[in-house]
Amino acid sequence: MSAPAWVALWTALAAPGLAAQAGGAGEVDVTSLRSSVPVPIPRIAEEIEVDGIVDEPVWDTIDPLPLFIMSPTHGGELTERTEIRLAHDDQYLYASGRMYDSNPDGIRVSTFYRDIYSGDDLLSFVVDSYNDYETALWFATTPAGVRHDRSISNDAEFSGDLPPFNQDWNAHWDVRTTRNGEGWFAEFRIPFSTLGFQAQGDEVTMGITIYRYISRKNERQVYPAIAREWGRLAFMKPSQTQRMTVREVRPTAPVYVTPYVLGGLSQTPVLREPSDAASYWATERDRTTEPGIDLKYSPSSNLAIDLTVNTDFAQVEADEQQVNLTRFSLFFPEKRQFFQERASTFDFGTGGFTDRVFFSRRIGLERGELVRIYGGARVVGRVGGLDYGLLNMQTAPYAGRSGENTGVLRLKQQVFNPYSFVGGIVATRLGNNGQDNVAYGVDMQVRPFGNEYFTLTWAQTYDEQVVERNVLDAGLFRARWERRTDRGLWYNLFYRRVGPDYTPRLGFQLRSDFALFGGQLAHTWLQGPSASLNNITLSVMGESYYRNADLTPESRSIRPEVEFAFKSGSNITVYSNTQFEDIRIPFHVADVSIPRGEYRFQEAGIDWMLPRTAVFRGDIKTTVGSFYDGRRAGLIFNPIWSLSRYFEVGGGYEVNRIEFRAAARRRRPTSAA
Repeated sequence: MSAPAWVALWTALAAPGLAAQAGGAGEVDVTSLRSSVPVPIPRIAEEIEVDGIVDEPVWDTIDPLPLFIMSPTHGGELTERTEIRLAHDDQYLYASGRMYDSNPDGIRVSTFYRDIYSGDDLLSFVVDSYNDYETALWFATTPAGVRHDRSISNDAEFSGDLPPFNQDWNAHWDVRTTRNGEGWFAEFRIPFSTLGFQAQGDEVTMGITIYRYISRKNERQVYPAIAREWGRLAFMKPSQTQRMTVREVRPTAPVYVTPYVLGGLSQTPVLREPSDAASYWATERDRTTEPGIDLKYSPSSNLAIDLTVNTDFAQVEADEQQVNLTRFSLFFPEKRQFFQERASTFDFGTGGFTDRVFFSRRIGLERGELVRIYGGARVVGRVGGLDYGLLNMQTAPYAGRSGENTGVLRLKQQVFNPYSFVGGIVATRLGNNGQDNVAYGVDMQVRPFGNEYFTLTWAQTYDEQVVERNVLDAGLFRARWERRTDRGLWYNLFYRRVGPDYTPRLGFQLRSDFALFGGQLAHTWLQGPSASLNNITLSVMGESYYRNADLTPESRSIRPEVEFAFKSGSNITVYSNTQFEDIRIPFHVADVSIPRGEYRFQEAGIDWMLPRTAVFRGDIKTTVGSFYDGRRAGLIFNPIWSLSRYFEVGGGYEVNRIEFRAAARRRRPTSAA
């Protein structure tokens, strides 16, 4: 898209609201709407029957929470009446919601699948149970009683490091819902043993955000009031929750036991030699019996222990298919439940969304094939401001290699303020096959003032197969400075150096032997109440990779983009990307080899995300431009159509039409889909 077209689109969509900036008309000061001291959650003695009817008399003795409109118009008027209440007893945290609706037929229910959001109405709450301003648990339900849960880390910030959400985490909790001509109603019961917490005397302080989402209106009613500067995911941020207290809780210490037995019989006809028997055919039988057990135990409110013997991962869902148009490995997230409990405790990111010292998918999986796990133990907990995690597992021999013992110890101590920490990690992969590997490192994150964050990371590896030349060559160093806000100017600057001998075999490292300089400079304009847009963001991102040996450039990219976020929930991003690649080792895209050489190419694209609340929704991504010594046109289309709450049609289509000038003389044009 040309510059005049960008300006025209900007002017047409944004003009009505450009006057409403920081401190301008339409802004709501939420400071006076939030309590600066912890708010007590009422303690009840009456029994709550979790049936979704919300008819217990005790609920009417509790004041409903004062709700605030966060979207579509920040600080606007609630269009539907909502009564949300919290309570607790010795063992459970309760939440009830009376979601009245003037149009009951408009209440959106599109699916019955757990953890799959399809534009439904929601009642949700976020609980920072350890009061650490960084991690939290998210629980939600729909009018159909469908459960959603996930864990949150890094204050829900996509800050160029590990993803802050884990949607594969599942917990033990209860919720029931009902519907009638007045609206829909819900009751939650969350065991304190599921939440985990730290008590000071007989009192526990937690951070809580609770909200109702009305899908057809894209209306989010939230408690407490949250400022716009924290962005579209502000309601998920542990740092923005309301501090609340519960007293004299006595959580149980449940033991969850999950045994399993797998059995099978295969029969294979085998042709015999004529002299062996009167019959030419015999049958070979192969019987399979696999027993195992998993155990989960929380001896205290701030400690969780997982044990496993002959681990079964048969219940794990399949990975999403990906198309790889690069020379680097694809990354697939961990989905096995054994590794999910407070998984962020083990996070030790070293750059981007993939690189890390510890990656649990290295355990029990080898090049996509399952490796038997004899057993193991996993312990996570928190004491004071110290998060700790310990894991040890033993795998069986595989493909001519001996079994391996893998271990991880991770410590992270809160310092200075709730947003700063220092930590360390040791990850080992040991066996008698000559491939012992040890990785260790230290990291720190400091918020010195305002919304400024500074991160330092150092890691080093020892590998039995690698003869390290010096400490620098076997190490990694990273520094990052960023401003986190969705109002006005924000930015990040980073440097990373990875040595040629840095080899974290229990982690994930996308590329090695480089020095990286990069950053992003952006400005977000918040729009006023009369605008159709929520905000506009203009940004420029750039990265430059250099080889350590001779400091020659390996990769460079610069990407300007403009993003339009609409109050309807849709989002349009227009971008261009200029890329430089110096290829010294040929690699393949589809069936064509990219030869050695220097390549400069450009592309432009538009990403359009339809409102997630629409009956027909999804995202469309298009790109067109040059690609190495050829050209590429790409299209990704992921439509979802909710015909009813019982029937939903979804799909995904990705096609990349690639033509190489140098390769065209010997091979036909290539399509990779």
